[in-house]
Amino acid sequence: MAADHIPPALEAILLVAEEPLPSQLLAQLVGTTPDEVDEICESLAREYERDGRGFVLARVAGGYRYQTATDQAPYVERFVLDGQSTRLSAAALETLAVVAYKQPVSRNQIASIRGVNVDGVMRTLQQRGYVDEVARDPGPGQAVLYGTTPTFLERLGLDSVSDLPPLGEFFPTTDVVEALERGLRVVPDEVVIAEAGADAEEVDPATESGEPDEAGSS
Repeated sequence: MAADHIPPALEAILLVAEEPLPSQLLAQLVGTTPDEVDEICESLAREYERDGRGFVLARVAGGYRYQTATDQAPYVERFVLDGQSTRLSAAALETLAVVAYKQPVSRNQIASIRGVNVDGVMRTLQQRGYVDEVARDPGPGQAVLYGTTPTFLERLGLDSVSDLPPLGEFFPTTDVVEALERGLRVVPDEVVIAEAGADAEEVDPATESGEPDEAGSS
């Protein structure tokens, strides 16, 4: 059983922490094991959720931190933003998605996938702290390779990039594609089929194939 001082000590440390703290560090600070820290933090998280608190104890970016409860987001945004928009543009979000799923990736590779120059967008993402240089391509030119940062994981509430949803979830099924195609047609399917049948009746197969008409041959 955990010593009585450990749960409140963990709460106090996490309350003043500016970034997620890993179990190993927390264990050193309170004098216990990482496994016991995980057990206590999970217990605290369940307690906060059960009590309906306005905050939760979440495991993100390989550590623990306090963050506001999801259902309180509208009120927090109202306070933080105060009418000002700080959202990323659609171009920035698309570029960030490419980096997240293809990392490590170079600027040229990102530009090739998106079909546009991404220099400006990449600078914005670096300034926000969402992407950073992680390696160099061993090939000719040794291009800089980019990847996502712990800040990116924090903002999305993820523990690692492996927690990102599979790309397949964002692609429509064959049935959906066919339904969209039918819905976008100006002329209903029945009319298209009827017109195709009428066209087939008007064409003489023999004439179409270039064979001479037996009745008119000498």
